[in-house]
Amino acid sequence: MAVATLTTKPLIPHQKKPLPAGQPREWYVSHNRRLKAMRLTIALLDSGVYHPATADNRRIRATAERIGVHVPSDTTCRMVRALIRYGR
Repeated sequence: MAVATLTTKPLIPHQKKPLPAGQPREWYVSHNRRLKAMRLTIALLDSGVYHPATADNRRIRATAERIGVHVPSDTTCRMVRALIRYGR
């Protein structure tokens, strides 16, 4: 039986690039929200959560704590469930 392992760090860390200047503040907020949602989605999929119905806010927030990400908002939790739903 295969066992899923929780790996969220890449084998080789990629270079961070500065975000483009001159964008409105809301652009940066939504950009960072999407990045956090993608990290959480990957961690949930790695831990065996494949259906949005099983990814409630409590489980998403527990995963965030486990991987060292700040607790996500309700909006970010909805985005995580949408990524799980439409990524299939």
